[in-house]
Amino acid sequence: MSSHSLLSPEVTPFFDNDSNTFSYIVKDPTSNACAIVDSVLDFNYAAGEVQCDSADKIIAYIQEKSLSLKYLLETHVHADHLSAAPYIQSCLGGKIAISQHIVEIQETFGKTFNEGTEFERDGSQFDKLLTDGDKYNIGALEGQAIYTPGHTPACMTYIIGDAAFVGDTLFMPDGGTARADFPGGDARELYRSIKKVLSLPTDTRLFICHDYQPNGRELQFMTTVGDQINANIHVGQGINEDEFVTMRQARDATLSMPRLILPALQVNMRAGHFPPAEDNEVTYLKVPVAGLKTTK
Repeated sequence: MSSHSLLSPEVTPFFDNDSNTFSYIVKDPTSNACAIVDSVLDFNYAAGEVQCDSADKIIAYIQEKSLSLKYLLETHVHADHLSAAPYIQSCLGGKIAISQHIVEIQETFGKTFNEGTEFERDGSQFDKLLTDGDKYNIGALEGQAIYTPGHTPACMTYIIGDAAFVGDTLFMPDGGTARADFPGGDARELYRSIKKVLSLPTDTRLFICHDYQPNGRELQFMTTVGDQINANIHVGQGINEDEFVTMRQARDATLSMPRLILPALQVNMRAGHFPPAEDNEVTYLKVPVAGLKTTK
């Protein structure tokens, strides 16, 4: 089936230069219903300061267009930025949704950060936990959640009409694919997830979460399944699973950790909420000196 038989959502990108992240407003073309994919909270790690400039731009757009926010979709627990979903929800409503496999992330990093028993590891911080194949509606748009692990154990691709929001699973064809070396990541799983995405109709629009502008080209945020099959430098043109795994593991070994990974994980596993304030009414984020090794 061609994606031309599906409704085509109106997609508006917002780019956060500091974390190199694309957020999207996805609007039903037949109504004022919309969703937000992967919002960003501005966080100055060195100063310990939170600002909401990026989120406020999205809020202002939705208010200016008189849109009705139905969902705040998280493609995964991001390691490079903090989610602004609770802040936006407090202003506009909507349900915060993520993969049901968030519980695996919470279990892993609940140990890493030595969270107490008050930290629930059941995904209850989110409004909706999605399983593979789950459907949802944004006005007349039908959405479907496709489980695509590998980068993390809780990655979801959100198909909405003739578009799919792939998170970090795929980059633009000249950028390749996501890393798979975070706790719970798996290069073989990632390859199989990518193949699942690339089995969609070839004219399906793919919206990515990051673009690192290889060779200094202009910023891009949209590609297609056909483009990826033909030209993706890591998985296109018949590259097989074993070749991909060998390449991905060697490449990942050269990468440094994202600058905001420690605060991002602590906040994002809580659906964008910060840890509870301590008895002096100040909120703290932890830095495990042993690194991101899970505690047995």
